[in-house]
Amino acid sequence: MEMISQIWEFLSAMIGPSAPFFVIGYFGVFLILVTMPILFKKDVDQLSRLPTRRGSAPTASGDKAAQLRYANGKGEMLDKFSEYLEPQGAEELSAARLKLIQAGYRSSSAVQTMNFAKMMMGIGFLSVGVLYILIQPGDPSVPSLLLTILIPAGIGYMLPSYWVERRLQQRQEDVTNGFPDALDLMLVCVEAGQSLDQAILRVATETKESAPTLAEEFEVVANEMRAGKDRVTVLRDMSERCGVNDISSFVTVLVQSANFGTSISDALRVYAEEMRDKRVLRAEEKANVLPTKLTIGTMLFTVPPLLIIMVGPSIYDIYVNLLGGGNF
Repeated sequence: MEMISQIWEFLSAMIGPSAPFFVIGYFGVFLILVTMPILFKKDVDQLSRLPTRRGSAPTASGDKAAQLRYANGKGEMLDKFSEYLEPQGAEELSAARLKLIQAGYRSSSAVQTMNFAKMMMGIGFLSVGVLYILIQPGDPSVPSLLLTILIPAGIGYMLPSYWVERRLQQRQEDVTNGFPDALDLMLVCVEAGQSLDQAILRVATETKESAPTLAEEFEVVANEMRAGKDRVTVLRDMSERCGVNDISSFVTVLVQSANFGTSISDALRVYAEEMRDKRVLRAEEKANVLPTKLTIGTMLFTVPPLLIIMVGPSIYDIYVNLLGGGNF
C-alpha cells in the first residue's frame, strides 16, 4: 500500500489533479490491446488447408462473397475482421455498399475499409488530444479535459463519412452537368445509324475529357452489354450507381421504348430537348439566387461602414458634449 501511495503521489505531482483520468484511460487502452487478439481470433477453416492455385486465396466452396472478395487479391487482410468492420444487417450493409459505390469506391472491401478508416482516424485524433493535454502547461479542468479529448475523436471518426458524402455529391454534380451534352451526342450517333450499344460506347469515348465520371459509367454499361448482360438490368444498375434523377428518367425512357417497340431516336430526341430546357432552368435558378446573395454581402460589408462614416461624427460630438468638453 505504501508503494501504491508513493506512485500515486508521484503521478499527481507530475500530471496534477487530472491524474485519475489518465490512469483510467491508459488502463482502458491496455485492456483493449490485451483483449483485441482474443476478440479477433477466428477458428481455422479446415478447407483453407487444401492446396489452391497460385495467386488465389483459399475460400470455402459456395462462399461466393468471399470468392469475389479474393478475386482481385484485395481485402484479404480486412476480411479477417469482417464481423467487426461490416454491418451485420443485410439492409444496412447494402445501403452502405450502395453509398460507397455512388461515391466511386467499388471495391468489394470498401465497407470494411471505410469502417477501419473511421476507427483509425478516431483513435488517431484521440491520441492527438491526449498528447495536447500532456504537453499543455498547467492543470486543465475536467470539462476542458473531456472536450479536448472527445471533440477531436468525434471529428476523426466522422471525417471519412464527410469525405465520402462530399465525393458522392461531387460525382452526382458532374454527372448532372455532363449528361445533356452526352445525350445530344448519343442522339447524333443513333440518328447516324449506330445501335444503342455502339452509341453508348462512342459517348463514353468522346466525353472522357469533359465529363469523366459520366464517361466512366457509360463505359461500364458498354462493357457489361458486350459481356452479354441484359440491357435493362445494366441500365437500371447504372441508375442505382449514379443516384441522379436525370439518369433514372433516362433509363425509364429507354426501357419503355424497348418494351413498347417505339423508336429509340424519337425518345432520345424528346428527352434531349427536355434535358436542354432543364439545364437552362437550372442556370436561371442560379442566376435568380445571385441577387439575394449579393444583398446579404452588401448588408454585411457595405452598410456598417457607411453607417460609421455617416453617424460616427455625430455620436462622437454627442459624447464629447455629454462629458462637458463641448460648447453649447
